[in-house]
Amino acid sequence: MASIETDYLVVGAGAVGMAFVDTLLEEDPDCHVTIVDKHAKPGGHWNDAYSFVTLHQPSSTYGVNSAELCSNRVDTHGHNKGMYPLAKHAEILAYYERLMNEHFLPSGRVEYLPLSEYVAGDDGAHSVRSIMSGEETTVSIRRKLVDGTYFQTSVPSTHKPAFEIGDGTRFTIPGDLPGLWKAAGDIPQNFIILGAGKTAMDTGVWLLEAGIAPERIGWVRPRDSWMFNRKYLQPAHANIEGLMEFQMAQMRAAASSQTGDEMFAKLGEAGHMLRIDPDTTPSMFHFAVISEAEVAMLGSIEQVYRQGRVTRIEPGAMHFANETVEVPQDTLFIDCTASAVPFEVRKSPRPFFDGDVITLQLAQTPFVPYSAALAAFLEVNFETDDERNALVPCAPLTDTTSTYPAAFFANLRSTGLLSQNPKVNAWNAKSRLHPTGPAVAKLMAEGSPKLAALGEIGKTVQETMPGIMELGMKAYAEHNAT
Repeated sequence: MASIETDYLVVGAGAVGMAFVDTLLEEDPDCHVTIVDKHAKPGGHWNDAYSFVTLHQPSSTYGVNSAELCSNRVDTHGHNKGMYPLAKHAEILAYYERLMNEHFLPSGRVEYLPLSEYVAGDDGAHSVRSIMSGEETTVSIRRKLVDGTYFQTSVPSTHKPAFEIGDGTRFTIPGDLPGLWKAAGDIPQNFIILGAGKTAMDTGVWLLEAGIAPERIGWVRPRDSWMFNRKYLQPAHANIEGLMEFQMAQMRAAASSQTGDEMFAKLGEAGHMLRIDPDTTPSMFHFAVISEAEVAMLGSIEQVYRQGRVTRIEPGAMHFANETVEVPQDTLFIDCTASAVPFEVRKSPRPFFDGDVITLQLAQTPFVPYSAALAAFLEVNFETDDERNALVPCAPLTDTTSTYPAAFFANLRSTGLLSQNPKVNAWNAKSRLHPTGPAVAKLMAEGSPKLAALGEIGKTVQETMPGIMELGMKAYAEHNAT
């Protein structure tokens, strides 16, 4: 059996693993890294995503620290008009491939093993198995194993539906929709979207922009969702005032609310949070970011089914646990029910640093690449796991409106912890992935009058923290119990 040696064996070449390796190479110029991934190209789950997917937050803080993802410009048309760009599927894949081929591999310090899977031996040994040939290579790890697959991200193309599909049912996934033109004489007359998350929203927007009339679209939404209003989440260099306004609005709403639903209602009334149906109270929150234009489009889909989750679909009918609904025979069902992160993963955080294993998770929700890059910085610049873990208590990835205050409170606590550490604070000031660090550092260097807004933030934190903590701890208890 062949064998190799490396300092760090990183499992996963997706957004998490790539962000970690990028910062590790920068902070430790002597280390060697081996990356193993099941996909044929870097980019992780982006390889499996539907072709019309985009980031739903501006691209300025996504990817890795060393390379911009998109040009720094404002979109001039479409539902993102007037805001900074959202990287598209092809751009994201090209970005990660370019990063691997033009930065990582030429460094001479990275070995990349695609189409391969990590195998843990019973005796603590490590090996990598080629998916194509089945051949195994033993790996001697001089320092640490880095797990970049903790989130177990699921997308429609890799997801197995949890409902039955009857014979003759027209059924597809979002990724197949752009290929409908190939059957121009057999385009369905009716479409039903199954699922209520961001994938379903993307699919609804795609259908509408493709010319499908709203009355030809049905939508199974067991739960409605609140979403962040994208106009307040523009890059800090362009609109730090908007970010500060949004953050202070959240603090004030949390401090003055008894429940997460009350907090969301206040943010929704002020326009900081958005929902599709103004007459339905959402109970779901998955940190989706959306524009007001997209919400207006999606609101035109009036045939919404709220009977719960589908148990079976077949020509002419949808079955729920307690009801069967007739639908047109010529209906194409579109499966958008994949949960990006399985619920069991949301409930089982581990320490980031545990001896010879690093498990990449969330230091701040939902900043996935930033959290991974921060872990690499801590790995190199701090001596013990106790020091490192004290700076990155795992943030909860919540699912509901009632538990979101736990994540909000955890993020504020994390910001406080990190800002009090001089080394981390200095790194944040230059980290492209940090939502405000470089912009604030620039304002400070310029002595900008915009810094007054930062003083207001500090004052608001002091005034609201007792109420935020009380609501956050109640939400933590519910998150941990469910």
